[in-house]
Amino acid sequence: MAACLRFTRRVWKSFIDNQGHDAKCFPNLTITRATPGLVETKLKIEPYNLNRVGTVHGGLIMSLTDTLGSLVVASKGHYMTGVSTDISTSFVRPAGKVGDVLSATATLTALGKSLAYTRVDFTNAKGELVAYGTHTKYVGKSSSDPNNVKFSEDGEEVIEGSNAQ
Repeated sequence: MAACLRFTRRVWKSFIDNQGHDAKCFPNLTITRATPGLVETKLKIEPYNLNRVGTVHGGLIMSLTDTLGSLVVASKGHYMTGVSTDISTSFVRPAGKVGDVLSATATLTALGKSLAYTRVDFTNAKGELVAYGTHTKYVGKSSSDPNNVKFSEDGEEVIEGSNAQ
C-alpha cells in the first residue's frame, strides 16, 4: 500500500478514535485512494444519514465536505489538518437513499503556508454529480506538527518524517 494512502487512513483513524462527530455520523466511510492532493472515498448510506423525506441529509454532505477537506490536507503529509475558515456546499440532485453508495473525490486546489483550499465532488452510483463543496482551512500552526511527513511526488514513499503505521 502506498505511503500516502496509509498515512491518510491513519489520520482518518485518529478522527474515528476521537469518538466525536465523524465517528457518529459516518463511521463506515472508506478511503479507497489517496495520492498527494487527492482523496477518494465511499460511504454506504445508512438510515441515520437521511432527512425526513428519505434521502441523504444535506448536513451529512456539509459534514463530509469539512472532513474530506481535512483528509485531502492530510494527503499532503499533514497529521494535524488545521481549522476551517470557510466552507460551502452546493446541492445538485438528491444524493441517494439507504443502501446506496455515495462516492466523493476531494482535491487540494492550493496549499500555502497559512491556508489550504479544497474542493469535494460527490457522485451517486451512476456517476452523476449530486453535490460539490469547497473548504478553506487555516494550516499555519499545523504545518509544523512533529507527526507530519513528506511524500515522494507520487505518494508511494515517505521521504521525510516517520513512516509509522
